Amino acid sequence: MAAQVTGGCACGAVRYESSADPVMAVNCYCRDCQRSTGGGYAPVLLVPKPAFKLTKGELKHHEVTGDSGNKVSRGFCANCGSSILTILEGMPTMLGIKAGSLDDTSQFKPTANIFTSSAPAWSPPMAGLTKFARGPG
Repeated sequence: MAAQVTGGCACGAVRYESSADPVMAVNCYCRDCQRSTGGGYAPVLLVPKPAFKLTKGELKHHEVTGDSGNKVSRGFCANCGSSILTILEGMPTMLGIKAGSLDDTSQFKPTANIFTSSAPAWSPPMAGLTKFARGPG
């Protein structure tokens, strides 16, 4: 049975749920994630796109070309700016939920660090996880 994943933004205007088990959990150190989070990396929980649904509110999106060369669309709350999800052109059946938006952050258990070649010295990749200089694969 799949674990329900729920979450939302800081102001409560956006809520979501995912009815499928997470496929992967990673810490992404690409420069785009650093810019979008204002930190050294983005903790991301990948779930099947069909299992995800907004239950309240709408997201505003900002699209860029990521370090992978693929389009990346970042969804966030237009009211408070909370980062909620990432849609990756290179993974069309998945989407990434930002771990900080989870109601139960203990559901995020990272197994890999990706794009570690971009990790800043002040935010080194988490020890004990598989490391990929770029993306997995």
